[in-house]
Amino acid sequence: MSLLDDVAERDGWRCWVCDEPVDPDMSVNDPRGPSVDSRTADRKAKIPERLAHRGCNTRKGAVKVVIAWPDRLHVADPAPLITVAGRLERKGGRELVARCPTEQDAKEAAEWLEDRFSRLVPGLPVTAGVEPGGGQFLVILAAGRR
Repeated sequence: MSLLDDVAERDGWRCWVCDEPVDPDMSVNDPRGPSVDSRTADRKAKIPERLAHRGCNTRKGAVKVVIAWPDRLHVADPAPLITVAGRLERKGGRELVARCPTEQDAKEAAEWLEDRFSRLVPGLPVTAGVEPGGGQFLVILAAGRR
């Protein structure tokens, strides 16, 4: 088995950047094809290689990676998730990541965050919670240190 196959199997054939499926039969030369991102810029990363679409991997070399929040979520002041992931991975603790107008909106954001972080930072135990504050609902991520 190749490094690409090993990394892809571990990551469930999903791109760590855009969180979309990667087609194992697509040419590695196609922008939607599979590639291994060595994450050399992040020497402290616990997982040194991640699966990415060729286009996502190439694009992140030119611009800083941004993990997009889905448009369907109603959040204000969404935190930059790559930055949050790095801090939680290094230090653990809690981070306020968004504010929502209703408790239901905050619960939906919390569910999405737990699911997304399970792939963004595999192996890091992250839980998302909702707390009332200032007439709105705060979405908090918490991670334990390993």
